[in-house]
Amino acid sequence: MKPFEQLPFADVPELPRLAHPYFETEARTVPIVSAHFGHANVHVRVFGEGPPLLLLHGLMTTSYSFRNVLAPLSRRFTLYVPDLLGAGRSDKPRVRYTPDALAASVGLTMKALGIWGAPAIGNSMGGYLLMRLALREPAAMSRLVNLHSPGVPTARMHALNAAFAVVPKVRPLIAALVRRDPEKWVHRNVHYFDETLKSREEHKEYASALMSDGGLEAFASMLGDTLDAAEMAAFARELEVRKSANQTFPIPLRLVYARKDKMVPPIVGTRLSELVPDAPIVWLDDASHFAHVDAPEAFLNAAVPFLSAQ
Repeated sequence: MKPFEQLPFADVPELPRLAHPYFETEARTVPIVSAHFGHANVHVRVFGEGPPLLLLHGLMTTSYSFRNVLAPLSRRFTLYVPDLLGAGRSDKPRVRYTPDALAASVGLTMKALGIWGAPAIGNSMGGYLLMRLALREPAAMSRLVNLHSPGVPTARMHALNAAFAVVPKVRPLIAALVRRDPEKWVHRNVHYFDETLKSREEHKEYASALMSDGGLEAFASMLGDTLDAAEMAAFARELEVRKSANQTFPIPLRLVYARKDKMVPPIVGTRLSELVPDAPIVWLDDASHFAHVDAPEAFLNAAVPFLSAQ
């Protein structure tokens, strides 16, 4: 198959062709109290031995997205892999999911787990949230690997936000489209360099949160509120101000981006590296937005030495 050539939905195998230990990990329910979300339970998977390492997924995925790097990372770290509020097996409060509120909930989860100050990996929206958390609370993490997150507004984001603002029924429409068949929605909207890595197991994991009204509302809010173009523009301006004042990013940061990403334009990585010149960027070939899934060795080579540095 050609890169990014999508399998017909009916041809996707039941189980992934690469074995993984995700379902062997310890499952914990971690209660937090958030000023925005109230009392909520966060689902966290724990696996491995050694110092703690936080792994944070992005939009429409869950902790399951890290399945292909759990085994190698677990030989160096004790992994803490939460489902964001609104996703996976975590609670889905029926409120707006603003980026700072969601980032703060991650910080509360880290405190509840006793891993405040640990290094972290964030993929996609997870990387963006962790960068925001680091700007607000630099002590939250010792180091951060940001794997292909958004961070500067794109034309697509501006268009989506304009639609949310002008057409009140956009959020219900998105929910209705997803509700028709959540597994097919996942299949169409998660893109891999090697699409044979997909499985019905994955479809079910990601679709489970989209089968409830709370999960659908949370997904629409993350799309329209967490990834709001105006919030992202303000974030980029904050980085620009820091750069102009010769201030480094509050913690050591490494950017890892795929040159052929189908979900977040690679130019976002270039722009973030310009805004945070002290953060080295590593470019991956033959990888997708989810390099930890379809290029795990290349991703680990880019991430582990940085995470292990003193």
